[in-house]
Amino acid sequence: MHSDTDSHPSEHTVFITEDVRTYILARKRDFRVSTSCSGPILLPTSVKPPKMTDLRVMVGDYTIYISKYQARYLDTIHKGMIPIFFDDF
Repeated sequence: MHSDTDSHPSEHTVFITEDVRTYILARKRDFRVSTSCSGPILLPTSVKPPKMTDLRVMVGDYTIYISKYQARYLDTIHKGMIPIFFDDF
């Protein structure tokens, strides 16, 4: 796993799995972790735009925005957060 948060030592750290890093870098776009009825979900920002209150995590030149509501519960962003209709691993 790889931590990409630009955080202060007292802030929460979020890890990004290598398969999610590869997924984001291959698609060359920003993503957002938001809330769904089944838990956190990773969507392109073209589907779910970021909010001013989101935590930002860099993956290469791209950003994963994390909803402030999800950020406090989230330790890892993993493949299971990618909706099956976006999943073309």
